[in-house]
Amino acid sequence: MSDGQQQAVDDSESTSPKLVELAKRRGYFFRSSGSYGGVGGFYTFGPQGASLKGNVEDAWRDRFAVAEGNMEIDAPTIMHEPVFEASGHLEGFDDMLIECPECETSGRADHLVEDNTEYEDAESLPIPEVEDVIAEYELACPECGAGLADVAVENFNLMFATNIGPGDAQPGYLRPETAQGIFVEFPRLKEYARNQLPFGVTQIGRAYRNEISPRRSIIRTREFTQAELEYFIDPEVDEPPLERVEDVAVTLYPASEQNADDGSVVETTIGEAVADDVIADPWVAYFLGVAKPWYASVGVDMDRFRFRQHLAGERAHYAADCWDAESEIDGNWIEIAGFANRGDYDLSKHADHSGDRFTVFKQYDEPKTVERATVDPDMSYLGPEFGGAAQDVVEELEALAARDRAAFEDDTVEIELDGESHELPVEKTGFSVDEETIAGEHVTPHVIEPSFGVDRLVYTVLHHAYREDEVDGEARTYLALEPEVAPTFVGVFPLQSDDELVAQATDIVDDLRAAGLSVTYDDSGNIGRRYRRQDEVGTPFCVTVDYETVEADDETTVTVRERDTTEQKRLPVSDLPETLAALRSGELAFDDV
Repeated sequence: MSDGQQQAVDDSESTSPKLVELAKRRGYFFRSSGSYGGVGGFYTFGPQGASLKGNVEDAWRDRFAVAEGNMEIDAPTIMHEPVFEASGHLEGFDDMLIECPECETSGRADHLVEDNTEYEDAESLPIPEVEDVIAEYELACPECGAGLADVAVENFNLMFATNIGPGDAQPGYLRPETAQGIFVEFPRLKEYARNQLPFGVTQIGRAYRNEISPRRSIIRTREFTQAELEYFIDPEVDEPPLERVEDVAVTLYPASEQNADDGSVVETTIGEAVADDVIADPWVAYFLGVAKPWYASVGVDMDRFRFRQHLAGERAHYAADCWDAESEIDGNWIEIAGFANRGDYDLSKHADHSGDRFTVFKQYDEPKTVERATVDPDMSYLGPEFGGAAQDVVEELEALAARDRAAFEDDTVEIELDGESHELPVEKTGFSVDEETIAGEHVTPHVIEPSFGVDRLVYTVLHHAYREDEVDGEARTYLALEPEVAPTFVGVFPLQSDDELVAQATDIVDDLRAAGLSVTYDDSGNIGRRYRRQDEVGTPFCVTVDYETVEADDETTVTVRERDTTEQKRLPVSDLPETLAALRSGELAFDDV
């Protein structure tokens, strides 16, 4: 039976304001430090939100670390400056800042353009174009209305700076992504992988970006959680197991369709998308195929989900191909993950800056004999000729011999040093080509990166789970959360505050918790109100202990109620832990109980 006839309610207005209010009232998330007025871009996850977020993270770990056989690490959130010099974040991790000359309010210039013109992706435009658009549309400050047509747009670095240690402290930064914590440890991590490619390293942790204008609650914040996988491959030989995901159906929005006047999404499969060259990189395609069913399993509405390819202007210079997972929120598409082939950019940069070896030695099946060009310069000649720059000359000669041995065929060889050309007698370089037997070679791996925004995913899951209906003529709000990620899986209620009912309910709570289920106990108010409270926080099942439970002469039973349909069934107390555990894992459907 059910606790009333359900009737759907048409909801054409935006869900987000109602969701944000529910989130605050029921302990999902709220602005941090509210007693002090709060600070933009920082949110606290309450008891329900922390549990939901933790369950999502556990589900991600199970799929992308455990099921794929990848390692997991936990690196510091503060790293010293050389790391970010190597990664390029010090110079190139910027957003477009525009400041109102009247009220001095700062904002993102690309957001100003997107919010007030037909441009949907102003972030990919160069600054001069953004300034031209602001002037063309005569855009004004959203706070005071002052014109911004002649105001310069500037780059603003998003990293939070700090100092490490007292006195002449080392400059450091809060990491803007978890990825660098994996890359800098590669020389050690490869040893744990026994120097065998491919292998993956995952990390779930905090990242920090000093956003110019954080907005839309936990969708754009200054502190957030990422779940990232860095998968290291030998691009010459390693191929993804596409057969595992080739039949996964996906909705794609390729760059070609975005650039077309009548472009639209493409409904296809991973296998077909690779065969048709819609997804150019098979490794990226593989992880899209892994991610799609996982997103569905944690509660993302597949009718409001797509993969969008980066346009040329927004793709990082080192990324061979990049796709975003996007979810629809109140008519807007937001990025919830990025999938990129980062090439060897990161490891090569850290190798150059650190002097450490960020390669993997690839052993040949059998040793090979190769010709190798070398130099052994006459330092008694180079020293007097070049003085303190003699060693620089040696390095230039070594690099030239490695890349162009034909340059040494004449009597003299030309090198460039500090922008000037110099000719040296070849006989003074000690140039020679020798045969050498080698057992293998050092390979700089390429990196495939699926990077998930956990906070945005949590918001998506809540937004897509939000429902309104009527039960017995009374309005009801509930969250249709997947049992796997719901903060509380079952609520247990005594029908009345009767000692015998309370004792039985307490015993059931203990048994269910011992079975590993998340349980809440509630004896406050009438049973209908208790159901509504649990519906609103997304608890999938409720167990009610009534007088039939304690007065039964034979088998002791309780009422089990399912959240979405409000259907109720009586089940034996002795079967509750096993039955509810099967419902949570998906091994059993409520209809089949």
